[in-house]
Amino acid sequence: MTTDATGTTAGSPSDRIDTSVAHPARRYNYWLGGKDNFQADRESGDAVAEAFPTIRTAAQENRRFLRRAVDYLAREAGVRQFLDIGTGIPTADNTHEVAQAIAPETRVVYVDNDPIVLAHARALLTSSTAGATAYIDADLRDPRRIIADPELRRTIDLSQPVALMLVAVLHFVPDEDDPYELVRQLLDALPAGSFLVASHATHDYLPPEIAEEARVGARNGGPHGMISLRTRDEFTRFFAGLDLVEPGVTSVAEWRAQSERGPRPSAAEVSMYAGVARLS
Repeated sequence: MTTDATGTTAGSPSDRIDTSVAHPARRYNYWLGGKDNFQADRESGDAVAEAFPTIRTAAQENRRFLRRAVDYLAREAGVRQFLDIGTGIPTADNTHEVAQAIAPETRVVYVDNDPIVLAHARALLTSSTAGATAYIDADLRDPRRIIADPELRRTIDLSQPVALMLVAVLHFVPDEDDPYELVRQLLDALPAGSFLVASHATHDYLPPEIAEEARVGARNGGPHGMISLRTRDEFTRFFAGLDLVEPGVTSVAEWRAQSERGPRPSAAEVSMYAGVARLS
């Protein structure tokens, strides 16, 4: 057996499930009230919630941002292809469900590196008959493998616009892995008229002592440890050279959220930035 880019053991999906180590997808599932998680995920989730008590609100608002962004892209921008990396365990309002409710012919490729996500995605992420969905077991830190995957090539036409979805995943990529270069490689494979959709946790709203604790954890915790929080300027760098869609970079709770029911959480309670931008 070999080890993949996440440090997990490569082999069959069941071989790679380590229930003793928290995984971001399963921890996120726990915050959203799901049941597809283990004790290690719940303990890790509770530890994060102790430092950042509104983390569940942040997770919920991030999911709502995904829904609104996909709705905008499918309804207003006319996008019919989505590449969703860091899919997470399926829940309500998955990318293909939102998009295909507007345009049934939409084609979606999901990418994640957790075997539990893989199993659930194959079972639950079923397409409309007019469209298509596919799933790739791969890591964001291997963009060339993602773009070259035969399943992606069968599902998505890379000569036509694609929405690259990097929702709540970039903060799991530490600086030493050069997340900006990874995003650039993915965007370089897409044609003009494509879009980048991203959200990212930030320490801009956190008390200094908690922000520093998060930085230390990100340095020492490995790929499944603490996340790499970034400032607004650092997050905005991911959109360099692209045309930001109004309202630009803002809180996930505020991005085109006029239709959301109140009361709405503050930017500090959510502590996540979001943005959508077009490749010209």
